[in-house]
Amino acid sequence: MIEPFTVLAEDGGLPRWDVPELLATVYGGSLGLDEPCVVANFVESLDGVVAVPRLPRSHAVVGDESDADRFVLALVRACADAIVVGSGTLLASPEGTWRIDRPYPPAAEALAELRARRGRPAQPLLVVVTTGASLDPAHPVLESGALVLTTEAAAADLREALPEAAEVVAVTDAAKVDLATALDMLRGRGCSVILTEAGPSMFGSFVASGLVDELFLTVSPVLAGRGAAARLGLVEGVELVPHTRVAGRLRSVRTHGSHLFLRYGLR
Repeated sequence: MIEPFTVLAEDGGLPRWDVPELLATVYGGSLGLDEPCVVANFVESLDGVVAVPRLPRSHAVVGDESDADRFVLALVRACADAIVVGSGTLLASPEGTWRIDRPYPPAAEALAELRARRGRPAQPLLVVVTTGASLDPAHPVLESGALVLTTEAAAADLREALPEAAEVVAVTDAAKVDLATALDMLRGRGCSVILTEAGPSMFGSFVASGLVDELFLTVSPVLAGRGAAARLGLVEGVELVPHTRVAGRLRSVRTHGSHLFLRYGLR
């Protein structure tokens, strides 16, 4: 088990859940979320890169293979009722499972206990948002009962192409999936805490639409650099400033070694 985090600052008004002692000891205190909520979790390099396309396990490379970052990812996952990804994230993670115990196995038992104390099933619902264009129907996670949210135009073809275990639901008749409608549908299914682990483009759409309540951001000490090939920042595909102001309210600051762990409110 990793050494405990150092807590530099924390908003005294943060909610506190009944968290197993092991998790609270390592994290430096309890963790809770205002419900209902949409939260995001990212790790970025010191120079602001979150993903390197076509580099296997780029998130781990950017995060400098940090066990502490994996612990936070596992902890936030364990809080979620649903985890939302895009088809691009599936392509970039051919072995991804999005299980709570995958990022940091030493905490698996305590993470399971956290979900049990909150009356949640063993694993969050995995939700894939896609128009079908770049979705890999052979991704093994689709055999595990994933929920696929798509458009009316793509739904019939996806139902034919995907495993029977994958539930396909059309949430819009537009060319793209309306994210606000998708979130409303998930809340109607009892998903109070929704975690987005989608990439920078979908995250940009979430942010631009004012749909993200909190951001957990790990800043790695690694410098990624930028050359001719694209390297992605936290928000891609949308322009915010100067016309749209989105600013975080700092709620928590932790360190672990040379990694910085920030928690922002975005509402």
